[in-house]
Amino acid sequence: MLENSYPFYLANAAEAPNADLEVIDKYTGEVATRVAMASAADIDRAIAASVDAARPMAEMPAYARKAVIEHCVARFRERFDELAMSLCIEAGKPIKDAEGEVTRLIDTFVIAAEESVRMGGEVLPLDISPRAHGYRGYFKRVPIGPCSFISPFNFPLNLAAHKVAPALAAGCPFVLKPASLTPVGALIIGQVLAETDLPKGAFSILPCRRDGANLFTTDERLKLLSFTGSPGVGWELKAKAGKKPVVLELGGNAAVIVDEDADLGDAVDRIIFGAFYQSGQSCIGVQRIIVHEAIYEDFRDRLVAATKKLKKGDPKDRQTFIGPMISEKEARRLQGWVEQAVAAGATLLCGGQRDGAMLDATLLENVPGSAAVNCEEAFGPVANLFRFSDFEQALEMVNDSQFGLQAGVFTRDLYKAQMAWDRLEVGGVVIGDVPSYRVDNMPYGGVKESGLGREGVRFAIEDMTEIRLMVVRTPR
Repeated sequence: MLENSYPFYLANAAEAPNADLEVIDKYTGEVATRVAMASAADIDRAIAASVDAARPMAEMPAYARKAVIEHCVARFRERFDELAMSLCIEAGKPIKDAEGEVTRLIDTFVIAAEESVRMGGEVLPLDISPRAHGYRGYFKRVPIGPCSFISPFNFPLNLAAHKVAPALAAGCPFVLKPASLTPVGALIIGQVLAETDLPKGAFSILPCRRDGANLFTTDERLKLLSFTGSPGVGWELKAKAGKKPVVLELGGNAAVIVDEDADLGDAVDRIIFGAFYQSGQSCIGVQRIIVHEAIYEDFRDRLVAATKKLKKGDPKDRQTFIGPMISEKEARRLQGWVEQAVAAGATLLCGGQRDGAMLDATLLENVPGSAAVNCEEAFGPVANLFRFSDFEQALEMVNDSQFGLQAGVFTRDLYKAQMAWDRLEVGGVVIGDVPSYRVDNMPYGGVKESGLGREGVRFAIEDMTEIRLMVVRTPR
């Protein structure tokens, strides 16, 4: 279970000036714990401390950074059950999904430990013409400096880890604002980091109200902003960020193509997972299912039958597949989108019912292209079925979206797979599986409204470091 209360972390140290933030058990609706909230003055102090820590962090040898990260790995393994239960309570995440996220948290830190000792450089030949005779070039990567991180509610541990772990590997101090709906996971990471000998000011983890968090974006002492969340907020933050680089992961309405040569049983199993795991609250959750007309009816009937068998209920029950959405407000919003689509001509195949924050796994067909449940990010347990006759038409249907994070393609045709990789306007194409698939060392991010830049530890380190060149002249 959760502790009675949690402090925030400012310059590596726990502080509990208040217990103002109530964290709600998303299934019972009861207060599960309370968390200290940071003020604007606290955030200012944290940023100042991160500036002071920039040189000590940059000068920290690679083996020492690796040792810090390995300590985190060991402690996360020891606290595995506690971490999983924290997700189950604060995020309403079914316990099996919660355990999967803790495993990914550990994977992300393991990768970061490995990458922390791989930050090399290159010898650059400069004698490309007579005027450069006697000159040699070298470059290396150096930490960019204090970083600002804002993480979302749906993966409270691993999406925080995808910012924190690369920063530790790169030697960057950071300030992190976790989502107010799910702050506990990030604060447990803070508890573990506080056990290490990181330089004072290396990290601060500060739950705060959105209206008090302006410094996370605008303060010029911060040299990078990495934000995961909604497009409306993300692009607004980018506009306010000033000169600092910005990395944005802003979600999508991911599509999967099921071609006529697909193994239907396998495709149904994977799409059930992709559309409905953790109640569909994933940036790469399957929202649009585009099926070849030759197999459409068979596929649809199998998918509907499998969807109706999903168990919903208490996320602490190991048999539960569908838990609560993050709030009743969000469940009402998405139920309204479903009702609007049906009123506009869509067919409700199953689901659509709501009990508080619990929304049934829902499938629709004949959804108008302009319906919100199709063209916006649903971020809940709802998916739409469409049919196609020609593979290139299916690719165009995937691209007919303001988003472009990942797409899945079930095909056994190598040439179609390559065509999809060439033509789909997304950050990643997954062949033979759903777009919801992610391994934590792969480059992950999107195009169009889905954001800028890439996560995945090695790729995040590139954003958190800069190239520094040295030229050496040898006199003749």
